Amino acid sequence: MSDATTPAVDLEQAEEQVDLPPIGSRERYDALMQVLRNRVTVRKFDETFAVPDEHYDLILEAARHAPSGANSQPWHYVVVRDVTIKQRITDYFVEEQRFRAKAKMKFPTPDYRGLATAPGFIVVCSDMRWVNAFPVLNDGSDLDRMYKENAERILLQSVAASTMSAHLAAAALGYNVWWVTAIGQENAQKAMKPLLGIPDEISVLDIFLFGPPAQKPYKRWHKPLDEIVNRDCFEPEHFMSDDELDDWIKNRCHRVMYKDASKVD
Repeated sequence: MSDATTPAVDLEQAEEQVDLPPIGSRERYDALMQVLRNRVTVRKFDETFAVPDEHYDLILEAARHAPSGANSQPWHYVVVRDVTIKQRITDYFVEEQRFRAKAKMKFPTPDYRGLATAPGFIVVCSDMRWVNAFPVLNDGSDLDRMYKENAERILLQSVAASTMSAHLAAAALGYNVWWVTAIGQENAQKAMKPLLGIPDEISVLDIFLFGPPAQKPYKRWHKPLDEIVNRDCFEPEHFMSDDELDDWIKNRCHRVMYKDASKVD
C-alpha cells in the first residue's frame, strides 16, 4: 500500500481510544461545567509566578485534540518566555490602545499593559494556505470567492476551537486566562512576526495568556439560556432591530465587558 493510501491510524486502536460515558451520565458533564463556569478572564496577573513546563504541555495537548475542518489542524502555538519579547509585544498593544483613544473609537479597550504580567504567554498562529484543504474552486470565479470566504471561516473556527480547548485546560489546572483578540491588523503582524521568527505565510491570530490573578477575579454576565435558544425555528422576539442593536452596543456593551452581573441594568 502506498503512503498516499496508508491509513493515518490503526482503526481498531483508534476506536479503542474513544471513551465516552453512558449517554445522559452527569459526572463528566458536571465536572466540565465546573471548569467552564470558572474559565474567568483577568487582565493583570501575578507576574512572580513561574509556569512549569509540564503545564504548557498539558494545555497544548488539549489544544491539539480540538476539531478542525478536514482534520487539517491548521494551528501553531508559540510559547513566549522571554520577558523582553513579552514587553515588546505589550508595547505594541499599548500603542494600539492609545491610537483607539485618539481616534475616538469609543470602544472600551482593556489596559493592555497587563500582557507583560502574564506568566503563561502563547501566541496563536495559523497558515492561511490551509483554506485550500476546504472546498474551493481556485478559478477566480464569483462562486470561488464565495467558497474561499467560507473556507476562511472554517479555518478561523478551527483555530478558535483549539484555542478554547487550551483555555479550558488552563482553567482546569487552576489558572485564570485572557484571550487577546483584535490583532489581525497588518501592523500587528509586522510588529510580532520578526520578534518570534514567524514566516510570512503564517498569520498571528490572537494571544492566549494565563496565570494566577493579581487580584480576586469576578464572574462576568452571560445572557440567560432562554435568550439564545431557538427551537425548530428562529424565534422573532430574539431578533434585534438596527436601532436596538446600536443602543445595546452604545449603552450596555461596555458594562457587560468588564463588570459583573450586579452592575448590569
